[in-house]
Order: sequence, then structure tokens, then C-alpha cells
Amino acid sequence: MIQIRFIRADGTEQTIQTAPGQSLMKAAVDADVKGIDADCGGSLTCATCHVMLDEPWIGRLPPAIPDERDMLDFAASPVEPGSRLSCQIQLTPALDGLVVRLPASQY
Repeated sequence: MIQIRFIRADGTEQTIQTAPGQSLMKAAVDADVKGIDADCGGSLTCATCHVMLDEPWIGRLPPAIPDERDMLDFAASPVEPGSRLSCQIQLTPALDGLVVRLPASQY
């Protein structure tokens, strides 16, 4: 199992445990994490699963593909250096303990 800690903009936290092999977005939706809206269901056609990651987590992921970087232009909250779309982050055992910051709004 992989443990993931979500930190909302107001500072409240939610920790979930999930199996590897799925996207961060899917794990968050399945665990009813507030702040991940995922309107497109992970098809990379919206930016409502925007999250922010800090080092060292950024370095443990493959770089964002061009389509993901382009879609982040439509994020409702300011994009940061560690901004990613959670639908594009595949969970692996190397991400156990991942800390994810959520934006104030997805709309």
C-alpha cells in the first residue's frame, strides 16, 4: 500500500492508503478527497485535478508531457513550479509517503 498525505489550502489534512498502479487522481476520487474535482475523469481535458508537489517528490516523477503543461494554463489557481495534474501521476511504491498540496480552488 502507498500512503499519501493531502494538504488543503486551509491547512487541513487527509491521509489515504491506496494500491500502486493507479493515478493519483483516481486514488483521491475513490477516497473522496475534497479539492480534487476531476471533471474529465482523467482524460487530460481539464485542469480540475491540479495539485502541487514539493521536492523531493518532483524529482521522483517523470517530467510533465507537453499536453499536461498546456492544460495547466487553464488551472484556476496559480501554477507553481511543482504544479501537476494528478491524473498524470501514476502511483508506484517509490511514491509511498507522498505529500500533495491542494489549490484553494479548482474553478
